[in-house]
Amino acid sequence: MIDRRHLIRLALAAITLTTAAVVPPRLALAEGGYQRFVPLLVELSGWEGGKPEGMTMEVSGASMVTATRNYQRGEAHVDAQMVTGPAAQVALAATSADMKIESGEGRMSSDAIDGFRVMRTYTFSDKSGGIVIALGERALFSLSFSGIDDVEALAIAKRFDWKAMQAISSK
Repeated sequence: MIDRRHLIRLALAAITLTTAAVVPPRLALAEGGYQRFVPLLVELSGWEGGKPEGMTMEVSGASMVTATRNYQRGEAHVDAQMVTGPAAQVALAATSADMKIESGEGRMSSDAIDGFRVMRTYTFSDKSGGIVIALGERALFSLSFSGIDDVEALAIAKRFDWKAMQAISSK
């Protein structure tokens, strides 16, 4: 069975690939591109952080920016990512309504946390999941994780400055 986190990633990839196939992308390496998000992908105490990476892409007048950083602590992994543009807009649909679902396999919820719309998924068997924070209509911050529980993952997500991310993504 495919969990929600994988479904969201597949949807984002399908949208990006479909758009790129129709109109060749123009990669923009401008100073205002993904580099503006890199300082927000902070060091996490107790975790080894990888080098932040990113991409700015323009397709048919629409711009998409991604900035990603991976973290590892033993067998546990955390991937932090900021996304702006059409791909973020599609993924944000899941954060719009309050919901709470729990089964023997895992749980999924969407509600407001600290004034932000947040969707969380968690799979019990492999201690993995994802958190998506709506930063605006076309911007999100996501944290996917494995090897830790969802309570710790939310605490880690809160170590990132959502308000600063929201302010920079709206520019």
